[in-house]
Amino acid sequence: MVLAIPLGIGLGDTAIEIILLIGSVLLLLVVELLNSAVEATVDRFGGEIHELSGRAKDMCSAAVLVASVLVAMVWPLILVY
Repeated sequence: MVLAIPLGIGLGDTAIEIILLIGSVLLLLVVELLNSAVEATVDRFGGEIHELSGRAKDMCSAAVLVASVLVAMVWPLILVY
C-alpha cells in the first residue's frame, strides 16, 4: 500500500489514470479495515459459534476478494493501454 500511491502517481499518464490507480488501492484498504472491524466485533460479542457470525465474516472476506480483483483488473488495464 505504501508503494502503491507513489507508483500510481508515477505510472499514471493522466489525472483520471492516477485517480483510478490510487483510488482502487485505497478502496481495498477501506474494505480491509471494515472487514477487520466486523471480525473484531463478531469475535467480541459472539463467543459461541453462530451461523450468522460465520456468514458475516464470509461476506466481509468476499468483499475483500472483490476489491482485490478490482485492483488486479484496474492496474494492468491502465498500465498496458
